[in-house]
Amino acid sequence: MAEQKTFIEKAKKVIAENPDMFSVFEEFDRTGKFRKRTYKTRPSFTIDEDLFNRYRNYCKKNGLSMSAKIENFIRKELDNIAFEKLVLLEEKAKKLKLKK
Repeated sequence: MAEQKTFIEKAKKVIAENPDMFSVFEEFDRTGKFRKRTYKTRPSFTIDEDLFNRYRNYCKKNGLSMSAKIENFIRKELDNIAFEKLVLLEEKAKKLKLKK
């Protein structure tokens, strides 16, 4: 009985940590079809027209997807931010050790 209780607690924890994944299975139960776990969105923002046109032409000439390139840029930017925060935390930790 204790094993079953532990299993149920672990299952609840996994569901709480991954609600989007389980909503996919709920959708499948309802419709019999899997929906995409992630969707694309069409952002609305302004950008310099000349810069946009130059980049669009560059992508066309090189057979590149502008969307994929922008997505990769955003991912790299977020990774850089996370890395910079990690470096700052490590520096703070070193300073704290030196003070002791």
